[in-house]
Amino acid sequence: MTGRFEGRVAFVTGGSRGIGKGIVQLFAEEGAKVAFIDLNEEALAETTNELREKGYEVYSKVANVTDSGQVEQAMKEVHDTLGSVDILVNNAGVIRDNLLFKMTDSDWQTVMDVHLKGSFNAAKAAQKYMVEQKYGRIINISSTSALGNRGQANYAAAKAGLQGFTKTLAIELGRYGITSNSVAPGFIETEMTKETAARIGISFDDLIKHSVASIPVGRSGKPADIANAVAFFADEKSSFVNGQVIYVAGGPKN
Repeated sequence: MTGRFEGRVAFVTGGSRGIGKGIVQLFAEEGAKVAFIDLNEEALAETTNELREKGYEVYSKVANVTDSGQVEQAMKEVHDTLGSVDILVNNAGVIRDNLLFKMTDSDWQTVMDVHLKGSFNAAKAAQKYMVEQKYGRIINISSTSALGNRGQANYAAAKAGLQGFTKTLAIELGRYGITSNSVAPGFIETEMTKETAARIGISFDDLIKHSVASIPVGRSGKPADIANAVAFFADEKSSFVNGQVIYVAGGPKN
């Protein structure tokens, strides 16, 4: 059986770990050629080898999403070596959590740059190829934190900003056969949520237990849960779904 992304090329930022890795794996399993960039050299090499051992066609490169030159170069290499850029997932993210009065300029700017400037750089680089081929899928990873979350003024603002960015891209690029949508994860078990547990001084198991208590479906999320939602937006058949935000959080969030 051929996968639904057979013949497609998917480009994922921050694709080495956590949600990004889950997304890359799903695309590869469903027939896409996958490309991803990341700053974590070790994780990038590990994920690349894992995928290649399974026989998947992979492009990966250490690149910083906040540097437009690096992003453009990676996108060009992907287009030239894999043949196209059909799907872009803006997933790269960082957290610099702190209460507002303790948040530094650097805490604020780093989070803005990675999420917003990074997504801008990647979308701008990808749309050139997508417009030419009159086809594209752009999926931006937001968060339930976009609705507000204590200690995350920077992250919440950036993730809310991504939703406005998504809706504007949908309006501008729709006529070229390009859709833009956003997935907003709730609590997902990743390296990032492990960092959150360490920051607030509790074990990861306790954080999971605490989070699950308020999730209607009674379990925490996994990267595969987000990958499934991304795949829905990325599907060729989803061409009439544009400018939408879907909360994947085990319950209603908006």
